[in-house]
Amino acid sequence: MNEIVGSHDLLLVTLDTLRYDVAAELAAEGRIPHLASRMPGGAWDERHAPGSFTYASHQAMFAGFLPTPAAPGPHRRLFAARFAGSETTAEGTYVFDTPDLVSGLAAAGYHTVCVGGVGFFNKRGALGSVLPGLFQESHWEPEFGVPSPTSFEAQVACAEKVIAGLERDRRLFLFVNVSALHQPNWFHLPGATREAGDSRATHAAALEYVDRHIGRLFSAMSGRGPGFAIVCSDHGTAYGDDGYTGHRLGHEVVWTVPYTHFFLEAS
Repeated sequence: MNEIVGSHDLLLVTLDTLRYDVAAELAAEGRIPHLASRMPGGAWDERHAPGSFTYASHQAMFAGFLPTPAAPGPHRRLFAARFAGSETTAEGTYVFDTPDLVSGLAAAGYHTVCVGGVGFFNKRGALGSVLPGLFQESHWEPEFGVPSPTSFEAQVACAEKVIAGLERDRRLFLFVNVSALHQPNWFHLPGATREAGDSRATHAAALEYVDRHIGRLFSAMSGRGPGFAIVCSDHGTAYGDDGYTGHRLGHEVVWTVPYTHFFLEAS
C-alpha cells in the first residue's frame, strides 16, 4: 500500500448489510457480472466483519481494521494507525499518524469524499454526522437512503459529479456506503410485496440491482487515472436464520461478509 497511496486514487465501497453466502452464490451463478469481472478469480473473499452493525463496523474500518480473512491469522492489514506493538502492521502496510484513515489520507494530500447511504450517514443529527464528519466533503440526500428503490443510481450520479469536478492532479479518496441491500429491500424483486416483506431472495435481488449500476462508478474512477478499489460488506443480516432476524447480533450470517480489492486501470 505504500506504493499505491499517493500514486493512485482510492475507492472504498461498503455494500451495507450484504451477507457472504448470498454474495458468493450470485457470483458463482453469474448473476453479478460487473462485480465478478473485477474480482480476482471472479469470487469474493470470505471474511469476518469488525462489527455487527454499521456504526461499529465503519468506525473500525476507518481506523484501518478492514474485514479479516476467515482463517487463522495474524493477517497483515492494508492500513493501520501507528500503534506500538501492533501484530498486524507489516512492511507493506500504509501507516498513518492520525486517529483514522480518512484524516490520514487527507494529510497525505488526498481529497476525501463520503457519499452516504444508511441513516448513520444522513447528517440529520449528531450521531448521523459522526462518520461523514470525518471527510472533507460529504453528501447525503433522501434519495440515497434505504427506502428508495433507486438509491444506488442516485449515489452513483452524485459520485460522478464529484469525480468530474475534482482537479486531475489531486488524489481522491472516495467512500460510498451503499444502502440498497439494507432492509427494506423487497421492492428490488419483481412480484414481491410490502406485505410479504424482505427475504433472502429480495436481498439477492438488491445485489443484482447494485451490480447493474456499479460499472458506472468504476468507469468514472478509472477515467481520472490509476485507482485501487476495495469493495466489501460491513456486516450481514439474518432472515429467520436459527430464529434470528436483522443484525447487531452474534450470528454467523452477520459476522461473515464478502470482500474483494482490485486495481482500476486508467482509461
